[in-house]
Amino acid sequence: MAFQEFSHFSERRKAERQQKLRKRIIIGVVSSIVLVAVIAAAAISVVHYQNKSADTTNAPSKQQGQKQSNQQQPAKESVSASEKAVKTMCASVDYQDRCESSLSSMVKTDPKLATPKELVKAAIQAASKEVSEAFDTMSAFKFETQQEKDAFDDCKELMETAKEELADSVSNAGPSRTHDVNTWLSAVMSYTQTCIDGFPEGKLKTQIEKTYQASKELTSNSLAIVSQVSSALSQLNELGGAKRNLLAYPIWMRTDDRRFLKADKHEEAKLNANVTVAKDGSGNFTTISAALEAMPKKFKGRYVMYVKEGVYDEQVTITKEMANVTMYGDGSQKTTITGNKNFVDGVRTFKTASFVALGEGFMAKAMGFRNTAGPEKHQAVAARVQSDRSIFLNCRFEGYQDTLYVQTHRQFYRSCVITGTVDFIFGDAAAIIQNTLIKVRKPLENQQNIVTAQGRVDKRENTGIVLQNCRIEADESLEGVKGKFKTYLGRPWKDFSRTVVMESTIGDLVHPEGWMPWDGELYLKTLYYAEYSNKGPGADTNARVKWPGYQKSFSREQALKFTVGPFLQGDTWIKPADVPVRFGMYA
Repeated sequence: MAFQEFSHFSERRKAERQQKLRKRIIIGVVSSIVLVAVIAAAAISVVHYQNKSADTTNAPSKQQGQKQSNQQQPAKESVSASEKAVKTMCASVDYQDRCESSLSSMVKTDPKLATPKELVKAAIQAASKEVSEAFDTMSAFKFETQQEKDAFDDCKELMETAKEELADSVSNAGPSRTHDVNTWLSAVMSYTQTCIDGFPEGKLKTQIEKTYQASKELTSNSLAIVSQVSSALSQLNELGGAKRNLLAYPIWMRTDDRRFLKADKHEEAKLNANVTVAKDGSGNFTTISAALEAMPKKFKGRYVMYVKEGVYDEQVTITKEMANVTMYGDGSQKTTITGNKNFVDGVRTFKTASFVALGEGFMAKAMGFRNTAGPEKHQAVAARVQSDRSIFLNCRFEGYQDTLYVQTHRQFYRSCVITGTVDFIFGDAAAIIQNTLIKVRKPLENQQNIVTAQGRVDKRENTGIVLQNCRIEADESLEGVKGKFKTYLGRPWKDFSRTVVMESTIGDLVHPEGWMPWDGELYLKTLYYAEYSNKGPGADTNARVKWPGYQKSFSREQALKFTVGPFLQGDTWIKPADVPVRFGMYA
């Protein structure tokens, strides 16, 4: 269900001409300057310290300078260059003592680690080591109830993924992959918090929180360091004004893949999918899960799965090993994956999803994802998405509470339909939902509707939920009684919850205050909520909340940072299908 597309922008031409000169200046030096811009202060500080000892206010003679230099060589000289580098590296993190103690011990063992790049790696390695040790400590705890045992199983899965992504972060530390490393470290923060959240309130949960405190602090420190790299890279990109095709395909995409993405429904049928799933037996498999199990273990390229019309009542998981899978159906209301697992029946929210995407580069087109548990069953996820660089085009997500779990990493949704009641778009991914119809359903009598519940746990995570050019309205079940139920754009699930609603049409169902607190004053000072250039009866911001974290004055320049290019680095991986992606603003 796509909206009418606006005409493409043509404003870039003038800006590109103005930026050509500056672009020439930085070409060839970006790769080396980015990392140095962040942490070379350590080296500069050392050099400055050494040079300063040879200078005097009155510009002394050569003989005087030599005398002073000789006088400044006592054994009680200040900290070594490596220690100074560590202190400078840790100057901007939130947990400086832990940062300095962990890096100093590593540098003392191996002085070669005192270079900027190696210190970045060392910081991440320290976090990885602590994550492993925390999990080993937790594994020795006694889990008595089934809920505690199930929560530990979730932690096992989450921490295994955390360790893998920390290892990837170490391997790719450097200026060319800062956005990726930032994404992985942000995900590790989320995995840790999700692990803790799975346990019921009580002594055990408090003990687990304490166990993971050091690993959370070290991961936060690593994120702080890498975030500075990412910030410097963004500034250089803005300075250079690098050209990009607003409707570009990623360079690694084959011509056949591009044909598939641009094909209409009849042309799609002519293209050879790797496998076809059909409930009536006319395909290779009758279930999606069976087709995935048969996928070659080390398949190279994009694996295309055509799922014919039908309702597939099965829990489908695209595993971490299944990279670059494309799944397309006959329409979002014709090809549907469904389930009814829910929290009330004893299933953890993390495990209620009818569909789960973990493998990197997943793409779905013309598919439906549904959880039919109903509002009385509370948390019941239709789709949980952890896949980095994942794309959903012309898809439908149906549920009530917690419909779409945008768990982690970078995600893009285009021309979809999302329905629900409470927190029905939630998670800690960097997710842009564009050109999408958001339909609010009738909740339980004692409930209020909340569209989003973003869960950023650290202020330097690159995550957030962005609704751009969407339409927020009541569905048929709510339309006639919408005056009885309050509806809000979002509420803060975690400390640094971040949500931006821009260029969207907001219906009259949305309460004038716009946003709802989670629990009293909790997180109201640290959240980041913003609205820009919205329209409709619910878009008036005059009566919006007065929280410190609500951005009363949100400019176009600020809004641009939350568009597909800068927020998702989407010009390198987002693949437009028959509905083009909008990289900038619509107006």
